[in-house]
Amino acid sequence: GPKAVALITMLPAVPWYINHFNIYTSELPPAQRTRHRIDPDAIPSPIQVIEDDKANKSGEPFSTGVRGQVPPLVTTNFLVRDQGNASPRYIRCTAYNIPCTSDMAKQSQVPLAAVIKPLATLPPDEALSYPVDHGERGPIRCNRCKAYMCPYMQFIEGGRRFQCGFCSCVTEVPPYYFQHLDHTGKRVDCDRPELSLGSYEFLATVEYCKNNKLPQPPAYIFLIDVSYSAMKSGLVSIVCEELKTLLDYLPRETNEGESSIRVGFVTYNKVLHFYNVKSSLAQPQMMVVSDVADMFVPLLDGFLVNVGESRAVINSLLDQIPEMFADTRETETVFGPVIQAGLEALKAADCAGKLFVFHSSLPIAEAPGKLKNREDKKLIGTDKEKSLFQPQVTFYGNLAKECVAQGCCMDLFLFPNQYVDVATLGIVPSFTGGSLYKYTYFQATTDRECFLHDLRRAVQKHMGFDAVMRVRTSTGIRAMDFYGSFYMSNTTDVELAGLDCDKTITVEFRHDDKLSEETGALIQCAVLYTSCSGQRRLRVHNLAVNCCTQLADLYRNCETDTLINFFAKHAYHSVLSNPTKNVRDGLTNQCAQILACYRKNCASPSSAGQLILPECMKLLPVYLNCVLKSDVLHPGADVSLDERAYLRQLVSCMDVAESHVFFYPRLLPLQKLDLESEALPVAVRDSEERLSKGGVYLLENGLQLFLWVGANTQQELLQNIFGISSFGQIDPNMTTLPVLNNPYSKKLRDMIKSIRDQRSRYMKLLVVKQEDKLELIFRHFLVEDKNNSGGASYVDFLCHMHKEIRQLLS
Repeated sequence: GPKAVALITMLPAVPWYINHFNIYTSELPPAQRTRHRIDPDAIPSPIQVIEDDKANKSGEPFSTGVRGQVPPLVTTNFLVRDQGNASPRYIRCTAYNIPCTSDMAKQSQVPLAAVIKPLATLPPDEALSYPVDHGERGPIRCNRCKAYMCPYMQFIEGGRRFQCGFCSCVTEVPPYYFQHLDHTGKRVDCDRPELSLGSYEFLATVEYCKNNKLPQPPAYIFLIDVSYSAMKSGLVSIVCEELKTLLDYLPRETNEGESSIRVGFVTYNKVLHFYNVKSSLAQPQMMVVSDVADMFVPLLDGFLVNVGESRAVINSLLDQIPEMFADTRETETVFGPVIQAGLEALKAADCAGKLFVFHSSLPIAEAPGKLKNREDKKLIGTDKEKSLFQPQVTFYGNLAKECVAQGCCMDLFLFPNQYVDVATLGIVPSFTGGSLYKYTYFQATTDRECFLHDLRRAVQKHMGFDAVMRVRTSTGIRAMDFYGSFYMSNTTDVELAGLDCDKTITVEFRHDDKLSEETGALIQCAVLYTSCSGQRRLRVHNLAVNCCTQLADLYRNCETDTLINFFAKHAYHSVLSNPTKNVRDGLTNQCAQILACYRKNCASPSSAGQLILPECMKLLPVYLNCVLKSDVLHPGADVSLDERAYLRQLVSCMDVAESHVFFYPRLLPLQKLDLESEALPVAVRDSEERLSKGGVYLLENGLQLFLWVGANTQQELLQNIFGISSFGQIDPNMTTLPVLNNPYSKKLRDMIKSIRDQRSRYMKLLVVKQEDKLELIFRHFLVEDKNNSGGASYVDFLCHMHKEIRQLLS
């Protein structure tokens, strides 16, 4: 069978030569169990697995030409050569060798899923080639299942017809696409992108457009809350100041001199103010709509403008907005009409686009979409808990569907000082493929940099608008469930008003027939979208995986990080309809079944006291435990309802690299920083016993950065990092490190910058002194330890998992 890991307690040294360690916890009476505490070094270490993968797989490029090979881990730096299968940067699977039958899949309980990131950013040396242009006839497709031309189509009859790899139907090759075959049966032009690559793009024709007419370039509309709290926090001034330069960086095609995206501006509190910024005006003009029950856009000409032409009027407006509302006493805001206003403006201009909404409080003013405060901590842990994750009114769901139909995507920036009902307000970004950002207790001095970084990225990032995604599979399996930020009005089309380079869509597959080991299984993901210049395009990703009749082959070719990504999304979706306790129990049970099935069918016979894990799943227990005790499924007393709803929505569209570091944060020992080397120090495990009092550690989870300083840190290190001579002088309120003239300071600041650059959101730095009150928050991320709200330690969870597996086997 596949390589396995067995775990043993009681034996001080682990005999590595048998590739097994055993843990006999459950055989011992409780009194002895504490005496023989499991040695934390004798259980599978995430750090060891990550470092081994780096050592084995970062040297050679990963060539995608071989069907069903498992890619390097997301934590490994590697180069991809596309040789006919999509890069793992676009698609990662839970298993690369899937069972031939549904019975076998049910028996193993391993979910068959793909995490797809259709517009992922690639390193420069892996860039996609230019779009394939077939002229007005458009891309070649299978007559029956409509799959697009790809390397899995077989040309026959001298090249005059092709047989589809997905449904086996034979289709005529149109004369303009005909090409002779060579002696091996390949076309002589087989190096065309769509015949040789796993990922490529087609230019789409007018048939692929709404109402059969080519789209207009998209528009961006900025809608700014100017109520008392937004003005007082300095938010409005910061947004207006930043937009003056940011508008020069709107997305554009590589060959365009300037962006084709037009922009518009609205401010609001209880009423809405629209601005005419037509280039011929000397001053911007404001129009107020106070009838928020029946929203309309009071001007068409001069609302959406070209930045270059209207630059002077726009700058004048952005200078005036903070002054106009400086003395406001208006505390109430509307929210529903704000989205309606943006939607109506895009409808009137007949284009797709994106709304950037900057909002600060619960919308309690009389208007459509008015909400009440329903924050009730007493519901946590009860059967009614699920209502907290559901929207309190249907209004926003219906409005979001209208937005999707128009290609109106929304990014929502929230600045709450109290409950704002993220579960309800977040529906529109969630359905439209937008993003949600939250800056609780926003303070201009400490949060400005974090917010501006996120805003710049949101405005500048590569986007597709008014998109539809369809996942096709070869006969035998089909796409069943979908997770992410999108809307579906039928069972096959994933509708995305917007799709950006950070968003993933996760797809679960089920069997509807037998698969064959010879042919394997195929997946094709096609996304039709409008580019930032108004061009209709089709991006296609193809992936072939192996199929097996032996369970051992399945267990040898799984990817734990992708499994955890899927489990988290499935669980976070389930809390909408089930109590969190049931969701946690269901997850634990499924993983116990996966490991019990392996033990029963693939591992060599051994004592029942041994816990045996498949080599490629040996980290499943530690990572699963992190998901089970995450704030969404197992909140501590201090986790707000809004924070839970926010994290739930964030995780739903994370890629595998983001979910990996989110659930198992990276903890780097800075006292081991090598000034000569480019490499980062090797991480340590997320446990308090790994921290040394004389050390300084950097912890990141993709959303936050902590710098933990031990009480006995040497003076030289404190001097190099903070420019001070004693531990007591550290200012715990600092959020940036001082720029000091020494090699260590420069290296550390560069390292923090490069870590931030790897993540899609800006991570604010918090300095944590040992024994300080902030340490409670920091400890929450030491996920191998027991946590305050009753989440198990890694060691205890392993023992619990072992018990569950033994029960299933007996």
